Amino acid sequence: MGREKRSEKRAEQSNAARSAKVQYPIGIKLVIIITSLLLVSLGAITVLVSYMVSMDLRITAEDTNFTVNRRSSAEADHALQTIRSNVLQLLDGLDAAEGGSGLARQLADFYFERNQDVAAVVISGGVTSNRTGSMAATLINEQFFLSNEIDTALIDRFIMSSAAQAERARRGEAVLLNAAPVFGVPLLGLILPREGAGGQETVTALFSSEYITSSFGSSVNTSYMINHEGDILVHSDQDLVMAGANNSGDPLVTLLFESREQNRQTRYTDNAGIEYFGAFHKLSIADAAVLTLAEYKVVFEGIAATTQRNIYLTAAVLFFSILFIWFFSRTISTPLRQLTDAAGKIELGQFELTLAETGRDEIGLLSESFVKMGNALVNFSRFTNVEVALRAMRGDLQLGGETKQATILFTDIRSFTSMSEKLEPSEVVEFLNNYMTRMVACVDKTGGTVDKFMGDAVMAHWGAVTTTGSPAKDAFNAVRTALAMRIALRAFNAERDGSSKQPRIRIGCGISSGPIVAGQIGSQERMEYTVIGDTVNLASRLEGLNKDLGTDILISEDTFRLVGRYLITEKMPAVRVKGKEKPVQIFAVINLRARNPGERQWGPVTLKQVRILMGIPH
Repeated sequence: MGREKRSEKRAEQSNAARSAKVQYPIGIKLVIIITSLLLVSLGAITVLVSYMVSMDLRITAEDTNFTVNRRSSAEADHALQTIRSNVLQLLDGLDAAEGGSGLARQLADFYFERNQDVAAVVISGGVTSNRTGSMAATLINEQFFLSNEIDTALIDRFIMSSAAQAERARRGEAVLLNAAPVFGVPLLGLILPREGAGGQETVTALFSSEYITSSFGSSVNTSYMINHEGDILVHSDQDLVMAGANNSGDPLVTLLFESREQNRQTRYTDNAGIEYFGAFHKLSIADAAVLTLAEYKVVFEGIAATTQRNIYLTAAVLFFSILFIWFFSRTISTPLRQLTDAAGKIELGQFELTLAETGRDEIGLLSESFVKMGNALVNFSRFTNVEVALRAMRGDLQLGGETKQATILFTDIRSFTSMSEKLEPSEVVEFLNNYMTRMVACVDKTGGTVDKFMGDAVMAHWGAVTTTGSPAKDAFNAVRTALAMRIALRAFNAERDGSSKQPRIRIGCGISSGPIVAGQIGSQERMEYTVIGDTVNLASRLEGLNKDLGTDILISEDTFRLVGRYLITEKMPAVRVKGKEKPVQIFAVINLRARNPGERQWGPVTLKQVRILMGIPH
């Protein structure tokens, strides 16, 4: 993250710190005291009355909900049993009919005339010697399909989609399915086992769910029916039925499946956090069940309204008392809160403070002192690494040294000593300040930490104080910083005329990744957080090799292993480093690779182009 992101993070931490430390302001305490006295006296009666009435209403609501559920389930059970009985009687008549399709047609027409809500009866399996032609396997209520503008071909689609359930019916179980998603109208499919004249077969009766919905209300108590899989078969909300919704995850449905009880009344909270009175009753056919709900909030609306009016009355009594206390307390709490916020900002490194004048009392003088202290800290922060100081203050940095995986970058100006001899001391300082500002900005943008300035050199690291969580990402950010420095240097040189007073410069960057020891080094009087180790020494050595090799950015072999696949590099001669038995392979960084194959590559792609671009003699 860059400096801006770190500032935003500190602001968030500051808000969290203020919230954690100032939980009970003075004004709130005074208001709580007066409010508590009034609420105890005025609220006790309201609570007591509301509780007693609520208990009576709850008992009534549970009884009513259970009664509605029992009535709805009885009617649904009767309707399903009637359909089952009528369908089986029809098929018995067809099996007994002789003479083929003529008598069978008359029986089917008579059945559909008396059962207009039945759309079709489909017989699967067995032998159909007594049922010939198109009537042999499927009996269709043509009038039903015409009036509802449904294609009869959808029957075959439903039969195919319910093949697995039909197999259950073939083993002796009755199954009830939602056929609405297939037909586009509220239809149910009741699959029954039957021992027909030709052997074991299944019978599927397709009928309108409106045959059952007459007792399923949508007022305070709402009933709906599900099958053995939790599919919603009948519901006052037709969209759920048409969408083939499944409600098996509902707590009441889960209780239904797990319970051995035939029926039950309970109070529960659904997955959306809404509280209900719920009752269920298992039907005697097809493992279906009817559930009835009454929303707790709706049942108690009357009591809630009465309680609300009492609360309004209590609030009116409290209002003027609180108003007076609140405005009185603000004369003390507001200035103190500003000072608390200011202290939190200072703790998180935000030293520039603006406090409103509060008068010439003790709080006003304290506010003025806070502003002066903040201004002093702003100046002081320029002489140290603020990020390190703040982390040490919060206890995020361990005392002593600790080993970490990090990436180190060294950069300095080529031939700065001879260049500075031609400038006045004030000109040297101005030049370095302008140059360093641009280079440090490159480090900040990638979340790096500037360790120190050594004359014209800058040392920075990634992964020691702050890290992205990955050594490869830290290394990549370091290389990005070096490439950003290359761009910033070109802009810096473009603003200079190349004279002895405004010379154009070249820089070299050395980057190395690996284990380092990070810690606070110094004396009891003065300490400095820095990093040491072979990785640091190698980065410094690589920076110095740029001049001899005609390069501007060199990385170590360890850095190349981490991020080389993202870079355009050129392999350079291996170098011997103190403390290393074997020569160390190094690489010159040319550019970042294009992200995607075939994407246009911007910038240099060869070391020769880099040398031309940056004016590096070789």
